[in-house]
Amino acid sequence: MTRMTERIPSPGANRATTAAGPDDRPPPPRLAYDRHTWKEIAHLLANLPAALLGFTYVVTMLSIGFGLTVTVIGFPLLAVGLMGARQLGRLERARARTLLGVRVDEPSRLRLRGGGGFFQRLWMQLKDPVGWRTVLYEFIRLPWGVLTFSVTLASLFVLWPVLPYIARGLTNADRAMVRGLLSPSDELERRIAELESDRGVVVDTAAADLRRIERDLHDGAQARLVNLAMGLGLAKEKVLEDPDAAAAMVSEAHGEVKLALQELRDLARGIHPAVLTDRGLDAALSSIASRCTAPVKVTVDLEARPAAAIEGIAYFTVSELLQNISKHSGAKSASVDVWRTDDRLLIQVWDDGRGGARLDRGTGMKGLADRLDAVDGLFVLESPEGGPTTVTAELPWRDRSGATG
Repeated sequence: MTRMTERIPSPGANRATTAAGPDDRPPPPRLAYDRHTWKEIAHLLANLPAALLGFTYVVTMLSIGFGLTVTVIGFPLLAVGLMGARQLGRLERARARTLLGVRVDEPSRLRLRGGGGFFQRLWMQLKDPVGWRTVLYEFIRLPWGVLTFSVTLASLFVLWPVLPYIARGLTNADRAMVRGLLSPSDELERRIAELESDRGVVVDTAAADLRRIERDLHDGAQARLVNLAMGLGLAKEKVLEDPDAAAAMVSEAHGEVKLALQELRDLARGIHPAVLTDRGLDAALSSIASRCTAPVKVTVDLEARPAAAIEGIAYFTVSELLQNISKHSGAKSASVDVWRTDDRLLIQVWDDGRGGARLDRGTGMKGLADRLDAVDGLFVLESPEGGPTTVTAELPWRDRSGATG
């Protein structure tokens, strides 16, 4: 199975733990040293070398990056530096998890799309909130590391009877800093980053559709209308001299008009078919299924119609999948199922063709996956060699009432 995108998790699902749970809270300190106390002491003594490493890295990275922003390499170096800061944050989370028992989820990776362009990816790296919060963490850790190292080392010789209580107080501050600065981004920050990345895909798709419509009009209906105008002009000149030739020209022009009208109908159907607007998905999908080279069984189980935008995306998704079946699969039968589950519109297209479909073989699957991903959708392709092929697509459900067309 090739999974192109994953469903966006529910709000808070990827958020770090903000309060210590039952498994995250160490036992209360005692005068006798136990393994938890020794782990806390080891963490406090390791704070200084770890803080020196992190502070040296971020100071060097920021000074070189900002110093070279007057040149073309300054901002890329700064972006690479923030990627390195993310790795420092990963090491600090692992150290806190091992020695302090702090369980903080790893931040999700930045969604950098190949089609977004170099500058879009660079901008996303430069405004990465996880990287910048790690830089802040490493800055404030140096004085804190010096303090904790000095106090812990002195207490081992002078205040060793109460060192477990001192270590607990200092490591509680460490726990708070890890949870506050090294946790994943807030859900809103993550969603904003995803939507900004998806916006580029939507813009590119709309531009490609406009170019396709312009090309179809120029090469198809417009060329036929030009020929029609020339033919009618010649017929007008011959209507008195040679009525029979003029009649033949008018008859030919009549045929050109019919072809031009058919091409305009096909073009309008490609933009937004009238049957979809008037009768909904069931009738529209049955219409395109009738043009497939293989018999297609269409089942639409919807009590209500979704918003016009979601309905249009569902229609064109099935349309392109059926075109792929006609062109590439060699299938003898196929099926299309559409239904709703909770707040998702699900589409499943199956065929018994030769299989072997991939997202990277120029069959339009990659474009479909990008379009669905841009609207928080899901695209799953299962196509073993020899078939059958099953494509499952999910779209967010939005009610049609109150939605604009």
